[in-house]
Amino acid sequence: MSTSSSNGLLLTSMSGRHDDMEAGSAKTEEHSDHEELQHDPDDPFDIDNTKNASVESLRRWRQAALVLNASRRFRYTLDLNKEEHYDNRRRMIRAHAQVIRAALLFKLAGEQQLGFGSSSTPAASTGNFDIDLEKLVSMTRNQNMSNLQQYGGVKGVADKLKSNLEQGIEEDEKELIDRKNAFGSNTYPKKKGKSFYMFLWEAWQDLTLIILIIAAVTSLALGIKTEGLKEGWLDGGSIAFAVLLVIVVTAVSDYRQSLQFQNLNDEKRNIQLEVMRGGRTVKVSIYDVVVGDVIPLRIGDQVPADGVLISGHSLAIDESSMTGESKIVHKDQKAPFLMSGCKVADGVGNMLVTGVGINTEWGLLMASISEDTGEETPLQVRLNGLATFIGIVGLSVALVVLVALLVRYFTGTTQDPDGKTQFVKGTTSISDIVDDCVKIFTIAVTIVVVAVPEGLPLAVTLTLAYSMRKMMADKALVRRLSACETMGSATTICSDKTGTLTLNQMTVVETYAGGSKMDVADNPSGLHPKLVALISEGVAQNTTGNVFHPKDGGEVEISGSPTEKAILSWAYKLGMKFETIRSESAIIHAFPFNSEKKRGGVAVLRGDSEVFIHWKGAAEIVLACCTQYMDSNGTLQPIDNQKEFFRLAIDAMAKNSLRCVAIACRTHELNKVPKEQEDLDKWALPEDELTLLAIVGIKDPCRPGVREAVRICTSAGVKVRMVTGDNLQTAKAIALECGILSSDTDAVEPTIIEGKVFRELSEKEREQVAKRITVMGRSSPNDKLLLVQALRKNGDVVAVTGDGTNDAPALHEADIGLSMGISGTEVAKESSDIIILDDNFASVVKVVRWGRSVYANIQKFIQFQLTVNVAALIINVVAAMSSGDVPLKAVQLLWVNLIMDTLGALALATEPPTDHLMHRTPVGRREPLITNIMWRNLLVQSFYQVAVLLVLNFAGLTILGLNQENHARAVEVKNTMIFNAFVMCQIFNEFNARKPDEMNVFRGVNKNPLFVAIVGVTFILQILIVTFLGKFAHTVRLSWQLWLASIAIGLVSWPLAVVGKLIPVPKTPMSVYFKKPFRKYKASRNA
Repeated sequence: MSTSSSNGLLLTSMSGRHDDMEAGSAKTEEHSDHEELQHDPDDPFDIDNTKNASVESLRRWRQAALVLNASRRFRYTLDLNKEEHYDNRRRMIRAHAQVIRAALLFKLAGEQQLGFGSSSTPAASTGNFDIDLEKLVSMTRNQNMSNLQQYGGVKGVADKLKSNLEQGIEEDEKELIDRKNAFGSNTYPKKKGKSFYMFLWEAWQDLTLIILIIAAVTSLALGIKTEGLKEGWLDGGSIAFAVLLVIVVTAVSDYRQSLQFQNLNDEKRNIQLEVMRGGRTVKVSIYDVVVGDVIPLRIGDQVPADGVLISGHSLAIDESSMTGESKIVHKDQKAPFLMSGCKVADGVGNMLVTGVGINTEWGLLMASISEDTGEETPLQVRLNGLATFIGIVGLSVALVVLVALLVRYFTGTTQDPDGKTQFVKGTTSISDIVDDCVKIFTIAVTIVVVAVPEGLPLAVTLTLAYSMRKMMADKALVRRLSACETMGSATTICSDKTGTLTLNQMTVVETYAGGSKMDVADNPSGLHPKLVALISEGVAQNTTGNVFHPKDGGEVEISGSPTEKAILSWAYKLGMKFETIRSESAIIHAFPFNSEKKRGGVAVLRGDSEVFIHWKGAAEIVLACCTQYMDSNGTLQPIDNQKEFFRLAIDAMAKNSLRCVAIACRTHELNKVPKEQEDLDKWALPEDELTLLAIVGIKDPCRPGVREAVRICTSAGVKVRMVTGDNLQTAKAIALECGILSSDTDAVEPTIIEGKVFRELSEKEREQVAKRITVMGRSSPNDKLLLVQALRKNGDVVAVTGDGTNDAPALHEADIGLSMGISGTEVAKESSDIIILDDNFASVVKVVRWGRSVYANIQKFIQFQLTVNVAALIINVVAAMSSGDVPLKAVQLLWVNLIMDTLGALALATEPPTDHLMHRTPVGRREPLITNIMWRNLLVQSFYQVAVLLVLNFAGLTILGLNQENHARAVEVKNTMIFNAFVMCQIFNEFNARKPDEMNVFRGVNKNPLFVAIVGVTFILQILIVTFLGKFAHTVRLSWQLWLASIAIGLVSWPLAVVGKLIPVPKTPMSVYFKKPFRKYKASRNA
């Protein structure tokens, strides 16, 4: 076991960011001592970032932690053997899928027979369909090409499934139910979560509670034997009841947390995707996909079910999630089978669904593994270190108390309440000696219960569970717990432009076609029909979107990405006949839009002889490939004389915040097109000698409120950087509009820089330049990754937003990866830590606020808990050493422990975030958990409580006027008064803990009804304990005067807190002074 005193308690900030904070650190300047507080390789709890921490370091801190209840303490930490379990299960399913599926179907059928519900619908019969379920499942699982050919290929299978390869199935409720009955639903039976009884069992595993139960049973037996049943059960029974109460309250709290995590996991799994139904593209939940559905696949999508490829271009699938091999598999008509759960790595395609739910290997795998909610967070690790440090101190104190009490007892200096000596050699019976020793042992064990803050690391989980639930309302879905907390330390946010800072509601507002600017962007009257026809063909074929004309003649429905929708809508107004064009010409090869090349193209075969190649992409890049343009008369003209005109047009549109897209084409000889499919797949579409057809300027307005969100970030010490694939001028215009750039004078290199320029710098130069970059235009995903790496090397805590598959490396590399819920691909979402559900930058700022709130709430709880720890330990130690008895009995300490651990955590860990949190700079990575302000607050309160209660303990009989009363009764009143005053101090001090660095501790208390309710319930329960539990809780009824005195003692903590906050604290963290001797000792040993 490690006794390293640095643990979570003594870590400090490497970057020197100590600022006034809700949790209370002073403004700190760089200090020479800070150099001593770099990463300590000998401290197992010194883990900066758990996101990519090694298994060895994670295992090391677990082994070093002082833990009383391992199953509870490590419940939400990462299962270090998870990958191994997953691989074993995957291999078993791949080898024995048929047997496992049969067993699962048998189990589900049994459950339905018995009337138990199930989330998964097994197939009942194949109904009206011409293909047997088992044959369909077998064909897909075994990837049997001969079976597929027997059924007549993909077309034959679609006919047997009564599906149309172009239109999909009809969107009809009865149709969907029939398909679910025939082929099952796309769900799988989830492994049941732990029941409440399991949480009770885990709460019972605490070593100290087990010892207390044994002590209670022993005390119960001895008490009944010596004093009879009526009186003898009280001592042992009261301890047993208190322990059971602690177990039940703990289990209830843990069970509620697990339900919250379960709900969040369900939300994470519920992927929304597009399917073709009745010729239109509709968004549905992955759970609603049925056999026969036609699903378009694009880069970054997850394959939602087993199926067969209908058509595709350069389609590459990452099957590592199912095969375990990180190999990209190309799919075409020779290898058309697609497995559920895999990811689209490249290309586009359409698939026909042939297997869903437990009829797929992915479904069987998901049904057999439980969702892993475990994961380390840096705070969790540091708090385990802090709990270990405090626990070692508590154990030492308990041992000292045990020895002192036993020595005093056996030397005859301990007296009972009547003043008689408890142990007289040769006179006191063995039974009495055992009974008295059990009581002494119980006191020592109870001190351990109070001293070891088992609930401290779990308070992180509690506050994160609460925050995650609330963040859902703020449009943020947390995928990794630690991200929620790390976001509080973020020093920079690298944000996308489109859809995050802007609305992603795009419309074409300017058009250059026919060699000049059109008066109305979508009016074709001034254009030659030939030019309009080429533009229409280029837009209709070179798109992943769709145009749907309802049969009832309603308004046309355009689907696709926002850019695609804008261009399709513009072309439709020009007179594009989408369906006609697509039926008259066929795509023979496609190069899907690529964020590296910033363009996408298709080769289209017209009739039997004519091949046209259409390109669409970033205006200046496509323009550079053009050698001619088509004028308004439909005549081809050399572009040389007009190129400058088009460049200036692009610049003018970009300066007006417009996204510029160029559309171009060229002809190609049919005999130069590869004949074989294999060669065709490798064919690079010609992109030279293009004819420019049109340049469009697309308006995407800034989001309302984004300027204010950027201002809040800046004032909170978080630098916002824009990283976009758009033209640098467009990026600059939007940055000025959003407030990321304050003025035109700022817009000089390297404040604004092109991705190409940045990537060509050396690593050292990139690190220097990265600090100054505010806007990066024309950036590729790799440029974003390089920027993140450079910023992190400079000591920044980096949050990055991303939506594309190619953003995955940057999202993974960043301290916090933020993917977009609407525009983001499944690959981007899986690589991210938090999903921004509304794609809004303002939601990113809310996440920062919640991250800071998590850290602040944990510090509030630490301050509250340590005050109780220090006071309870000192009072009992001093009393035990001096009088041989302790004023705070075992049952009373267990009640204090309940207030402190469970109720205290619930009250303080669920404080909502305040605006005050955004008026300070970020919390440094190595910021001390216990800041100087917290040290001051807890020492002031602890010394006050210790002083008052020790005065009551030693002079209470005189002060309370009890000298004339029966001695035993007077001692009971005095001890009850000490217990009552101690609890009152904690109730009132709970308010002080809310605002460690503010004078007004009541501000916003009405916004946290849970806090008020817990304080109220604690107060009422204290009245009931003191007034009615009597012998059971070792209390007697107090007069109203003593009640008022108890409340007054507690009430003093409020003005005392105000006075305490006037005491200045040193700028250098206390941890510097704590750690110096250990550093010197270590240095001397290594010398």
